[in-house]
Order: sequence, then C-alpha cells, then structure tokens
Amino acid sequence: MEKYIIALDQGTTSSRAIIFDKNVQQITCSQREFQQYFPKQGWVEHNPEDIFISQLSVMKEAIMKANLSEEQIEAVGITNQRETVILWDKKTGKSVYNAIVWQCRRTADITDKLIKEGKTDLIREKTGLIPDPYFSGTKIKWILDNVPGVKERAKNGEILAGTVDTWLTWRLSGKKVHVTDYTNASRTMLFNIHTLKWDKELLDLLDIPECILPEVKNSSEIYTVTDKSICGFEAPIASMIGDQQSALFGQACFNPGDVKSTYGTGCFMLMNTGTTPVTSKHKLLTTIAIGLNNKVEYALEGSVFVGGALIKWLRDQLGIIQTANDVNILAESVPDSNGVIIVPAFTGLGAPYWDAYARGTIVGLTRGASKAHICRATLEAIAFQVKDELECMKEDSGNEIKSLKVDGGACVSNLMMQFQADILNTQVYRPENTETTATGAAFLAGLATGYWKSKDEIKKVWKIDAIFEPGMDAEERKTRYTQWQRAVERSQGWCL
Repeated sequence: MEKYIIALDQGTTSSRAIIFDKNVQQITCSQREFQQYFPKQGWVEHNPEDIFISQLSVMKEAIMKANLSEEQIEAVGITNQRETVILWDKKTGKSVYNAIVWQCRRTADITDKLIKEGKTDLIREKTGLIPDPYFSGTKIKWILDNVPGVKERAKNGEILAGTVDTWLTWRLSGKKVHVTDYTNASRTMLFNIHTLKWDKELLDLLDIPECILPEVKNSSEIYTVTDKSICGFEAPIASMIGDQQSALFGQACFNPGDVKSTYGTGCFMLMNTGTTPVTSKHKLLTTIAIGLNNKVEYALEGSVFVGGALIKWLRDQLGIIQTANDVNILAESVPDSNGVIIVPAFTGLGAPYWDAYARGTIVGLTRGASKAHICRATLEAIAFQVKDELECMKEDSGNEIKSLKVDGGACVSNLMMQFQADILNTQVYRPENTETTATGAAFLAGLATGYWKSKDEIKKVWKIDAIFEPGMDAEERKTRYTQWQRAVERSQGWCL
C-alpha cells in the first residue's frame, strides 16, 4: 500500500497542508488564510483558535482531496511561524490572550530596558540572539504582566506556554504532550543553545516560571500520535521545526556553508555552520539549525520582517494590484524603477540594522513615477534586503558564497530572482519544488519513521528548476546598492 507524509505548514497569514509521496511529489495542497489583528500601531495578533481550526480543516481537506485512507498516512510533520507565542489554560485549553505574533513590536520597551541594563552580551552569549521584540521571551512576559491573574496561575502550574508548534501538537494529540523542538526553543531568548536547556538566569531576568514551558526535543522523532476523535485518523506526529530551519533542511543544505533564502511573509536567510555556532560581528543571529539524532547543528540567520507582505500591502492597503501576480506584470512593463526605492520597515528593521523604531519609506518619487515603478521597486526592495544579509554572512563566516538556494511563494518571480542574482553577483538556484518549508517537515517526519532512510536518499530527490546568472555591470551594482543604503538611513529612528 502506498503511504504518504502530511506536512502541516502553519504560517503567518495562512495554514496549509501538503501531502507528499516518497519522491517528494506534491499529491495535494489545501490552504486557508485567517484573520490578522492590529489592535494598536506596531501590534500584531492572531486568534489561537483561528490558527488551530484553519490548520485542522486544511489537513482534513487535503486528505479528502487525495482520497487517503487512515492506513495510508505514514506520519504528520509540523513546521510553523516562529516566535509567535500562545499561553493557555492547562485544563480547558482556552488561550488567556490572543497569540502575539513575531512581527509585533509591543515589547520594545522591555528589550530597551534589557539593553540599558547591559544584558545584551549575556543574552547573546547564551542564546545567540540579541534583545529585540521579535523573540518570544518578552512576548510571554508581556502576557504574564498584563493579563490579570495569569502570572499567579502560571506560577501555580495552571498555565502552559508555547510557540505554534507546541500549540498545534498539544491540540492535535488531544492534550497529550507539551513539547517543542530545539529550533523553536532557540528563538525564544530563553533557551541556552550551548547547554540545550531553558536558562534559569534568563527566566529570572524576565520573571517567567519554567513550569509553563514545553519539554525540548529533536526536530525529528515520534512525539505522540494524532487523536482520532479530533483529526479523523491516528498517525505519528514525527517532526516539529521552525519554518526557516525547515526550509534549510528542505533545500538539502546539509553542509557547512550552504545558504538558502526563503521569500515568504518575511525574508529569511540561513547559512548552515555545522556543529559549531558562529558569532556574528554584524548583528546576525546564531541559531539552532536542527536537532537530529540527539545532535544539534547551528546556523547564521538574517531576518527581514517584510518580504512578500510588501506585495500583500500593495494589494490590500493600496489597491495597486488585484492579485499577487499583478506585481510581476506591472513591474515587467517598465525597464527600471525610475529611481523609486521602497524601504518596507513597517514593523522596524531586522538584520543587520535591528532598529525597532524604523518605519516604511518611499523615496525618489517624481511626477513620472507610476504604479508600475512602485511594483518594480517592491520586488527590488525584497532583493536589496537579502543582499544586506548575505554581505554580512560572507564576512562572518569567511566563506565566499557562490550560490544561493531560494524558495517561498515570491521566488516564482523570474524578474525578482534575476535582479537578486544581479545585485548579489551570485548564482541563484530555484528548485522544482519551491515549497521547501513543508518539504523539510515532511523529510524529517519521514526520517523519524523510516519512510526515508538517510540524508543521501533525500539529496537524490532535490531537483533544480532554474539557475539565474548575474549579469549586472559592477559599477551599476555598486551605485544601486549605495542608493538603497541611503534610503535605509532615511527610514531609521523614525518613531523615536
């Protein structure tokens, strides 16, 4: 009997379920968007029930579309938006507050205080991260401090906390297990990436009781099984991994120096550094790339908060386009951006600037600027931000990067990928299967159950769709990048 892996890809704006066969061919995919909440400027929230219900419904829908029997489901793997935090009642399962999303900047005052108190080096040494509202720890603290009664209930062991992987596994298993994996734990600013434990000193610093946190496990192992009364079938839940680390694995970046960039809601670039954590001199993050066979490997990471979300902004807020593909059609209708540059710092700037007070900017506007030029500048802005990250990685790692593997929804744009190769002066490889986030979770679930036997077997099924060769003149590349950097300067410190 043919068996299949179900990958649950719980993202920032939608939940998806993709079913893969042994050749990593996508059998079917179901997707559902859910509501975003913006209660105050810079605040971003989700309803935790929306996350769970949307993910459960697309999983059931995908199984129905593929006409699978229970016996044909080998395993379920979970990959998730990272840093987003949920706290819930241990008995009832009801959340005590909305999920605070990774994009949310409400805890800037908490991280500012940590920086002023001189805790930056301590946090960086232990976690590989820098104090920033992006990470989960300060979001947990905010809920504990601001929702009446929750802190006392947490100290009494009545509350559970977790990132989205933890929430989904707890719910899908019928409240059986409270677990996370090394990659998600490493994004909380509470986990020591060297001792591989929750760090008591950091927990005390933020006044977070350890009893609310999940048990930390490998990214690939059988944690539990799905509850048949909830899911309609019983099968192992056999992988959990943060979405960007999942894409790194899904791109078969198994060797130190391998680099991938995912073009999703945000843009995230990771470089595999092997078993040795590399400390960045350019404010990149040191993070855990994977926990596999009771060993961890590390990565350098640069995070762009607004990538594909910029295209959605053109559609939903400005009404310049009707569908995401319209941005490519309009951008291709003009030879260049006519001097227009967009810095999409809607929720601050990530690596290498780490400015929580930066805000979005459009510069270079003239009467000749059209919506086509704005669309072209949108695609270029995404590529410029990726270049910012890659330049830092080159210096930190000492590696000359000859190629970049790309994935995510926005990488289907040939125009943007060509500009990416041009501005990087580096080959860009796009795989046949651009859904590498889901693929990584599928691979890891399959490894845990023996569906795939090894990384070597996985490498054989990774195939290239297109290679983009750099063709931009060196002087033009330098000029364009200098203009970008000038535009970034004008966006910084706007809310101070």
